Amino acid sequence: MSSRHYGWVVVAAGAVITCVAMGAMFSLPVYLAPIADDTGWSRAGISLAMTIGFVSMGVAGFAWGTLSDRIGARPIVMAAALIMAVGLVLASQATSLFVFQFAYGGLVGAAGGAFFAPIMAATVGWFDKHRSLAVSLVSVGSGVAPMVVTPFATQMITWLGWRMAMLSIALGAVAIILLASLFIRQAPDVEAQSAGASAPSTAEPAGSGASSALRSPQFLVLAMTFFFCCAAHSGPIFHTVSYAMLCGATPLAAASIYSVEGAAGLLGRVLFGVMGDRFGARRVIFAGLALQAIGIYAYVHVSELAGFYMLASVLGLVYGGVMPLYAVLARDYFGAKVMGTVLGAATMTSAIGMAFGPVGGGWLFDNYGSYYWLYIASAAVGLAAAAMALAFPPPLKQNVQGRDGEESPAANPA
Repeated sequence: MSSRHYGWVVVAAGAVITCVAMGAMFSLPVYLAPIADDTGWSRAGISLAMTIGFVSMGVAGFAWGTLSDRIGARPIVMAAALIMAVGLVLASQATSLFVFQFAYGGLVGAAGGAFFAPIMAATVGWFDKHRSLAVSLVSVGSGVAPMVVTPFATQMITWLGWRMAMLSIALGAVAIILLASLFIRQAPDVEAQSAGASAPSTAEPAGSGASSALRSPQFLVLAMTFFFCCAAHSGPIFHTVSYAMLCGATPLAAASIYSVEGAAGLLGRVLFGVMGDRFGARRVIFAGLALQAIGIYAYVHVSELAGFYMLASVLGLVYGGVMPLYAVLARDYFGAKVMGTVLGAATMTSAIGMAFGPVGGGWLFDNYGSYYWLYIASAAVGLAAAAMALAFPPPLKQNVQGRDGEESPAANPA
């Protein structure tokens, strides 16, 4: 296949990898009750493994991203797949809660940080004209994961028990990820620059070294917008099922809200990717963040299941669609050679934002006896995210030709 079209192979491989990896990592909720019943460990202690996983994923994501700028995405993904498999195998055989938390939270979480920044950095290097759509399609994998891997894990637990189910998924996941990673390649011009085989491309922004990039106003605005975006929606995502049950929904009906959000997120990734190519990532991110804040606030006026479904559709559409576009914006600001570092650092910031929502929502409910202030606070944080997005400076104007011979969107910044 010609290099002109190989980028779409990278997109497909990336989607498969993110689906399997994120599905394997985020299936812990379906293991929760079986593990607690079998071991006698507290649910809080088991759930703490997921919290540790979020922190590990954020911190390790920065390190993985930086390393991928030096050696490329493929070896990073392969190494992370092996670490994830080791973590899941150890967790499946753990006889103490501490070992389980270390294996699932520490090892699996750290491995999970390798499946966003390096793959996105490799993907954006292949595209000029359809960059937004490409990164959005890669992220479809993480949206599909709850619909594929989680039900599969549930059925495996029924058949084999939680230990054998987790062990089987570990072995299957590493095999699939290692195979798919063989199709992950750096774009030819990025590979040449990394090897010092050619002079830097005129498409690379000036001062695009990793150190200067992380100190730049552009990165500060990007990271803070990402932080506020995730801090705004993490609380509502985590607590909405409980809120719906307080409003009278059955547990099964309330849990189905997540399915609605997931389905809407898939549509959002494609829709926002197309709009990002058409109107520019900056404009689409701002519009999405403003809509997210409005949707979060609207929850305070909802008490019927139909209303929860409607708002879940809006929220899923928006946060599913906006998240991949940060990678596009980063590529517009910074050179391809530092994409792993920039995206890794931005992802670490977003993970910190994600950590505030669940614990903050729980604290507000414990102190005020309702989720009203969670949605008010989250909507305010969402407005802060939209306000930060207004501070995005335009990318440098460049006369760049796309890989298909047409003028790239970078020549017409939004």
